[in-house]
Amino acid sequence: METTATIKGQIVIPAELRKKLYIKEGTRIRVELDEEHNRIILTPVTREYIHSLRGSLKGKGALKILEAERRKERG
Repeated sequence: METTATIKGQIVIPAELRKKLYIKEGTRIRVELDEEHNRIILTPVTREYIHSLRGSLKGKGALKILEAERRKERG
Protein backbone atom coordinates (compact mmCIF):
# COMPACT_ATOMS: atom_id res chain seq x y z
CA MET A 1 0.00 0.00 0.00
CA GLU A 2 1.08 3.54 -0.66
CA THR A 3 -0.18 6.98 0.27
CA THR A 4 0.87 10.50 -0.66
CA ALA A 5 1.87 13.26 1.75
CA THR A 6 0.10 16.63 1.50
CA ILE A 7 1.95 19.95 1.54
CA LYS A 8 1.47 19.91 5.35
CA GLY A 9 2.99 16.42 5.62
CA GLN A 10 -0.34 14.74 6.32
CA ILE A 11 -1.07 11.25 5.05
CA VAL A 12 -4.16 9.06 4.84
CA ILE A 13 -3.99 5.62 6.42
CA PRO A 14 -5.94 3.26 4.13
CA ALA A 15 -9.36 2.19 5.47
CA GLU A 16 -8.36 -1.49 5.46
CA LEU A 17 -5.50 -0.81 7.88
CA ARG A 18 -7.59 1.53 10.04
CA LYS A 19 -10.20 -1.20 10.51
CA LYS A 20 -7.62 -3.89 11.20
CA LEU A 21 -5.81 -1.73 13.80
CA TYR A 22 -8.98 -0.25 15.39
CA ILE A 23 -8.03 3.31 14.41
CA LYS A 24 -10.98 5.69 14.74
CA GLU A 25 -11.31 9.46 14.65
CA GLY A 26 -9.29 10.87 17.54
CA THR A 27 -7.03 7.82 17.94
CA ARG A 28 -3.57 8.95 19.01
CA ILE A 29 -0.71 7.76 16.81
CA ARG A 30 2.82 7.33 18.17
CA VAL A 31 5.41 8.49 15.60
CA GLU A 32 8.99 7.18 15.79
CA LEU A 33 12.00 7.54 13.53
CA ASP A 34 14.00 4.40 12.81
CA GLU A 35 17.23 6.09 11.71
CA GLU A 36 19.02 2.80 11.16
CA HIS A 37 16.57 1.80 8.43
CA ASN A 38 15.57 5.36 7.38
CA ARG A 39 11.85 4.87 8.05
CA ILE A 40 8.97 6.23 10.09
CA ILE A 41 7.07 3.91 12.42
CA LEU A 42 3.44 4.75 13.21
CA THR A 43 1.83 2.94 16.16
CA PRO A 44 -1.83 3.55 17.03
CA VAL A 45 -2.24 4.08 20.77
CA THR A 46 -5.39 1.99 21.17
CA ARG A 47 -6.75 0.01 24.10
CA GLU A 48 -5.31 -3.13 22.48
CA TYR A 49 -1.83 -1.55 22.23
CA ILE A 50 -1.90 -0.42 25.86
CA HIS A 51 -3.00 -3.90 27.02
CA SER A 52 -0.11 -5.43 25.04
CA LEU A 53 2.33 -3.35 27.12
CA ARG A 54 1.12 -4.68 30.45
CA GLY A 55 3.99 -6.08 32.45
CA SER A 56 6.60 -5.19 29.83
CA LEU A 57 8.22 -2.56 32.07
CA LYS A 58 7.92 -4.45 35.35
CA GLY A 59 11.04 -3.91 37.43
CA LYS A 60 12.60 -1.59 34.84
CA GLY A 61 11.84 1.75 36.49
CA ALA A 62 8.79 2.50 34.37
CA LEU A 63 7.95 5.63 36.36
CA LYS A 64 11.42 7.07 35.80
CA ILE A 65 11.20 6.29 32.08
CA LEU A 66 7.80 7.98 31.78
CA GLU A 67 8.98 11.05 33.71
CA ALA A 68 12.06 11.36 31.47
CA GLU A 69 9.86 11.11 28.36
CA ARG A 70 7.56 13.85 29.65
CA ARG A 71 10.52 16.14 30.44
CA LYS A 72 11.88 15.55 26.93
CA GLU A 73 8.48 16.34 25.35
CA ARG A 74 8.14 19.56 27.33
CA GLY A 75 11.77 20.34 26.46
